[in-house]
Parts: sequence; structure tokens; C-alpha cells
Amino acid sequence: MHTEARATQAATEATAAEATEVGARTSGGVDAGAWELRAATATDLDALVEIRAEVMRPDLERLGRYDAHRVRQRLRDAFSPVHTSAIVSAGALAGCVTFRPAEAGGHWLEHFYLAPRHQGRGLGGAVLRSLLARADGRSVRLHVLRGSAAQRLYARHGFHVEDEGPVDVLMVRPAGGTTPGAGGTAAGPGSTAPGAARATAQG
Repeated sequence: MHTEARATQAATEATAAEATEVGARTSGGVDAGAWELRAATATDLDALVEIRAEVMRPDLERLGRYDAHRVRQRLRDAFSPVHTSAIVSAGALAGCVTFRPAEAGGHWLEHFYLAPRHQGRGLGGAVLRSLLARADGRSVRLHVLRGSAAQRLYARHGFHVEDEGPVDVLMVRPAGGTTPGAGGTAAGPGSTAPGAARATAQG
């Protein structure tokens, strides 16, 4: 059984060394628009905290766990610029994602949030595919709030439920999983972002 603190870490990361990753609209499927991942900085934190609060409020209220202070403080306490990327779409800060190595091998995907106005265009799926390609076949784990629409996005990308509690769900993409679209390659400068997963509450 997992705590809300872990549940609210459904997301992805990029290291500071991988400062910028760029995607462009695809010729087929959902148009994710021009987007990039860049290293997140302390100056992004206030805006990212507000995006997190807006994105998570409906699910936390549904679960009876919403607290206006706590939902913001969780990200402030856990923020790690080394492993966190800002998601930028059409020049605007759209959200963030943390992708960090797991001590037991593989990766943790955490704090994956997209502002509602940037959802529904395939951006979440495009970002997720680029991170899964970066995992290079290693396992990826994440926690997602129980009943969140984001769970469907992760399931479409090869994650399955490993454990489930009253608040959060642990999902795992096993080692050797295949990244959907574009042959499993990560988007990079001048490349095309993969296909068309719908952006959801946390991705």
C-alpha cells in the first residue's frame, strides 16, 4: 500500500546534462505542436507548483485528499533540478516531468504534470515516448492517483498495475518494453515527436 506522497509523483525526468530535447508536429495522428524539454530551474518552481495544484485538484478532491497547502508543498519539497525537465510548448511553460535512476535499476517517472490548456493535443504522449526511448529498454516505474485518467495513457504505453492502494496505483513498464511510434526513438533537435497519445491529467 502506498501513500499519497508517492502517488503524487507520477512523472518523468531529464538530467541537467540532457538539457534540451525538441519535438515537432507529426504528419499523422494528433498534432502535439512544437515542444521541448529543458532543464528545470528554481525560477520555474512557483509556476510549476501552481500547475501541479490545478492538475491534481479534481482527482484529490474525488479521493477526499485535497489540501491547498500540501498539494503545493509536496513539489517544493521534492523538486530536484538535476532530474527534472520543464516542458515547453510553443514557447510557453506547459508543465514538468522528473525521470531519475532507481536504486534497484531502471528508472522512476515522477511529477509529470501538464497544464490543462496544453492537454488533449498529444503532448503528454509525445513527451512520455521520448522518455521511454531514453530508458533504452530498462524498466520504468511510477505512481498514479487511483482512478486518474492518466492511468489509461500509461497502460497504452506498456505499463501494467503492480500494486494498488486506496489512494495510489504502482505501475511498471518491464525491461525490454517497446516504445510505441517512431521505432522507439527519442525526439531530438530537428526530429519529429512520435504519434498521438492524448495528454491527460498527469501526462
